[in-house]
Amino acid sequence: MKSASIHVGILCIALGTALAWAEVTQYADAPPESASAAVIVEQPSPIAPPAPTPVARKLEPPLDVAALKTRLRETRAIGAFAKLALSNQMDDLVREFRSLHLGGQSNSVAKLRHRYDLLVLKVLVLIQDGDPPLARTIAGSREAIWTILADPEQFKSVS
Repeated sequence: MKSASIHVGILCIALGTALAWAEVTQYADAPPESASAAVIVEQPSPIAPPAPTPVARKLEPPLDVAALKTRLRETRAIGAFAKLALSNQMDDLVREFRSLHLGGQSNSVAKLRHRYDLLVLKVLVLIQDGDPPLARTIAGSREAIWTILADPEQFKSVS
């Protein structure tokens, strides 16, 4: 039961990041605003403008899988049956990763990445309206969770 809850937390985090990835690719596929627009070249000013001051970036806190699992269990954005279905799908995916890392791989890493991304996207779709802060957390943690799942050493530490 303990490993199942860990898997649910990891996969829930993964689902959030897939949604963020989908939003990025949506804008990346958009056509240029004006392909036939004339090109205007401005002459440089004799006095150079001051360089912009760098903006301090807020560092991301370390990934807290246990807290994320708790938030997913407690969110009201997903119904009980949907949580159960997601838990089963996450457990299946974690089993596939375990098989891959133990050498009896039945799936390639690329196929697992695709399944992972789809599952993360599904979770994000389910929670984005009902629990936006959780959706942002999951979306921001997508790559960190993938790194844990894909790396055999890190996977052993959480499973």
